[in-house]
Amino acid sequence: MRTAVFIFACLLSGAFFVNQSLADWPQFRGPNGNGYIGDLKHPAQWSMKKNMAWSQPVPGGGWASPIVIGDRVIITTAVDSKNTKPLGHAGGVRNMRGKRPMEPLDFKLICLSLKDGSLQWERSVAREQPKYAIHPSNTYSTESPVTDGKHIFGYFASIGKVAAVDLKGKVVWSVDVGAFPSGNGFGTGSSLTLNDDKLFLQCDNDKDSFVLALDTATGKEQWKQKRSSTTSWSTPFIWKHEKRTDLVICGSGTVTGYDPASGKTNWKLTNTRSAFTASPASDGKYIFLGNSGPFRQGPLLAIGPSINGESKLDSTNMPKGIIWAKPRGGPGMSSPVVSGDYLYICSRGFLTCYNKKTGQEAYKSRLPSAKSIAASMWADEEKVFLMDESGKTFVIKSGPEFKILLENELDDLFWATPAITDGALLLRGANKLYCIREKQPLKN
Repeated sequence: MRTAVFIFACLLSGAFFVNQSLADWPQFRGPNGNGYIGDLKHPAQWSMKKNMAWSQPVPGGGWASPIVIGDRVIITTAVDSKNTKPLGHAGGVRNMRGKRPMEPLDFKLICLSLKDGSLQWERSVAREQPKYAIHPSNTYSTESPVTDGKHIFGYFASIGKVAAVDLKGKVVWSVDVGAFPSGNGFGTGSSLTLNDDKLFLQCDNDKDSFVLALDTATGKEQWKQKRSSTTSWSTPFIWKHEKRTDLVICGSGTVTGYDPASGKTNWKLTNTRSAFTASPASDGKYIFLGNSGPFRQGPLLAIGPSINGESKLDSTNMPKGIIWAKPRGGPGMSSPVVSGDYLYICSRGFLTCYNKKTGQEAYKSRLPSAKSIAASMWADEEKVFLMDESGKTFVIKSGPEFKILLENELDDLFWATPAITDGALLLRGANKLYCIREKQPLKN
C-alpha cells in the first residue's frame, strides 16, 4: 500500500488530502496511511444480508488488514493443522497466557477476486515453528502487507520473515530479519510501509529493537538503526510536510522522526510514557499520536513541521513543534482519525472529539454497548466509522456534537482494520473476509 500508487497529497500546501481514486488500497489504513477517505463510496448500512456482496472463509489465523491492487484482494495468514483462530477479549481471555505452537505453521499470502471473492492464487512463503508464544487474542500473522503496484510485500514478525512476490504470487525475494520476544508475551503487530524504493519495518521488542529499510527490488538492507525502545505495536508512518519527509516511529517512551533515505534521526521526542499500540494520523500538515496502556492513559500530541532535534515532553515547558498536548488523552488499540476540523480518539469504550487545531475537547461520549475496539477508525468529511470486536460498527456524524447515525452488525470476531476500495468495504473477521458493496442493477 508505489510510485504512482502511493500519492501523498498536500505535500507543500498544508491543505487536506485531495480526493483520489480508491481503486487501490495499498497498505494498512490506505494510500495515506491514516484512514481518511476523501470520497467514500461504500454503503453506510450493512448486515449479514444487506449489501453483502460476498464472504469468503479464510484459513488459519491472521489480523493483518487486507490490501487491494486493482481487482485483487491480498491477505496474509498463518495456518496450523487445527485451523486455529484468535479469541476476543470477552470471557476472561485478557488474563489468559499464550502457548507456543507445537508444530510448524504455514505462512501464506492469499489473493482473492474483488469481484466475487474467488481464490486467484495462494503462496506459502515459509513453513516454520515460531519460537515464542503469543496471547490467544493475537495471531502469528498480524502485520499487514503492502504493495508498490508491482510487488506484494509480506512480513511475518513471529518468524522474522519478509518476502516479496509478484502479482501472480511468484516469490521474488525472501529475507530473514530475526524473531524476538514481545512485551508480556502478547506477540507482534507492526505493519510494513513504503516510500520510494524502500520498504520499512519497525521491530520494537524486548531483546534487540531496530528499524530497518530494505530495497524493494532485491530485499537488500539499505540502512538499519538500533533502538532503545522495548516492545511497541505501532506501524511506521510516512509524514510528508513542507520542511521534509519523516519516517515516524512510535516506541515505548519515545517518538522518532527518521530520514527515510538515510536513516538519520531528524528529531526525537522522549518521555512519552508507555508503549504505542495505535498508529499516527495526519491532516496533511500536523501529525497526531498518543498511547494508552491497560492501567493508565498516556498523552495525546499534535506535532507540527517545526519539530527538530531531540527534546523531552514536559508539561511545564512544551518543546518546539508540539502544537498542543493532552497528558491523558491517548488512544487505545484503535488508531485515531481526522475528519474535517476534528480529531477522533477511541479509548476504553469512549469516543473523544477534539478540535484538531487547538486541542479543545468538543465531546467525550460512551459508545453504547460497545465491546473492545482494536480495529482502527476510518472517515470521510461527513462520517466516522468505528468497529468493535463483536462486529458492531458505529457510524458517527462528523462534527463537534456526538450523534450516532447508524449501527451495523456482522456475526464474527473483528480486530483487523478494514480496507476500502472504490464502492467496496472489506472487513476481515477471524473466520471470513466480507465484502460490503451495493448490488448493481442488472443490465439489459
